[in-house]
Amino acid sequence: MTPPPKTFHVKSFGCQMNVYDGERMGELMAAEGMTATADADAADLVVLNTCHIRERATEKVYSDIGRIRKNARVQGREPMIAVAGCVAQAEGAEIVARAKVDVVVGPQAYHNLPGLVARAASGAPVLDTDMPAESKFGALPRRRRVGPSAFLTVQEGCDKFCTYCVVPYTRGAEVSRRMAAIVDEAKALVDAGAREITLLGQNVNGWRDADRNGLEALIHALDRIEGLARIRYTTSHPNDMTDGLIEAHVSVEKLMPFLHLPVQAGSDRVLKAMNRSHTRDGYLRLIERIRAARPDIALSGDFIVGFPGETDAEFEETLSLVDAVGYAQAFSFKYSPRPGTPAAAMDGAVPAQVMDERLQRLQAALNRDQAAFNAASLGRTCTVLIERKGKLPGQMLGKSPWLQSVHLMTDAGVGDLVEVEVVRADPNSLAGVERVRAAA
Repeated sequence: MTPPPKTFHVKSFGCQMNVYDGERMGELMAAEGMTATADADAADLVVLNTCHIRERATEKVYSDIGRIRKNARVQGREPMIAVAGCVAQAEGAEIVARAKVDVVVGPQAYHNLPGLVARAASGAPVLDTDMPAESKFGALPRRRRVGPSAFLTVQEGCDKFCTYCVVPYTRGAEVSRRMAAIVDEAKALVDAGAREITLLGQNVNGWRDADRNGLEALIHALDRIEGLARIRYTTSHPNDMTDGLIEAHVSVEKLMPFLHLPVQAGSDRVLKAMNRSHTRDGYLRLIERIRAARPDIALSGDFIVGFPGETDAEFEETLSLVDAVGYAQAFSFKYSPRPGTPAAAMDGAVPAQVMDERLQRLQAALNRDQAAFNAASLGRTCTVLIERKGKLPGQMLGKSPWLQSVHLMTDAGVGDLVEVEVVRADPNSLAGVERVRAAA
């Protein structure tokens, strides 16, 4: 028998959806009377909310479990350990057998976490990796307190089956939450302090309501919420970027001029091998349409280098696509095989040294374009949402409409909207001077 935990710590890895899930797990524990602690080594219950996208994700979980146990033994403690998220879904019983943790729970079952912890306290490990037909969201508590910028999951799962990706296997098929439930949660987030909401989904622009209306219908509904100042969404697939959604970037003032639209590669042959279901030319023509509608939009993307069989010439096509688009931000990674995905069995592995060299060249180009985008902001006046204190006395940090980090000296508080003139542009951030305090 283990005493019921009184304190808990949730450590989330990976994407914004994991951050959202981690927050919701914390709210579940708090609703049971437990107290959150920022110190994992002092918690009675440690929840590792895992991500399976990156290389060696599973081994990192076992390493974390070992570190937690080692630190606890030094203190004469034995905390409960729960593994949640996509690694939990993928590895399941193997984690229970190998690491002897107390709870393993998948991303579609974490609403059961309090009950699983209670069962595990009786002495036997508990595993729940079901993907139930009923939505977990109805079982989650009402949002009570959040920061000025909050995440809200509206869609989960993916039907695209990109050959390198585990999401369809760990998160399941695409499911869209009901609009009414999303709007209710958004209102609760605003009541709890949010000024900006980012809509989340593995394929967020694949969201559909009961009448098959697209994400733009949801954005228009959220636009009517009093007190909500900003709307964002991520992550999108090019094939689901509809005319209606593009138009929303023109007609909805609250919808920020920022779009994360992963392309992954610039070669049609590689894109076909990835099962991305879009072409290079189709992607570039889509970018042209988006920019024609909203010329000031900031574009972000994802890239994988060294996909099996990628040649030097095909990598050069990725570099030329980067040159053609000019991304404001981007994420880039070396390919790493995920067990069970079709790409893991493909021939033509690219040597590690070649992948390293390609990644360095790609990141140099992406960093160049990000620096250029920031430099073009010099002298611009824009609205900044203050998110937290800076390192210096009187300094605050926030985000521009284009998701740039901006720091400035101001007596504005967290959650305030401030009109700022950009006076310095660095490669990764901006510095500004307050001009006008926006009304609450």
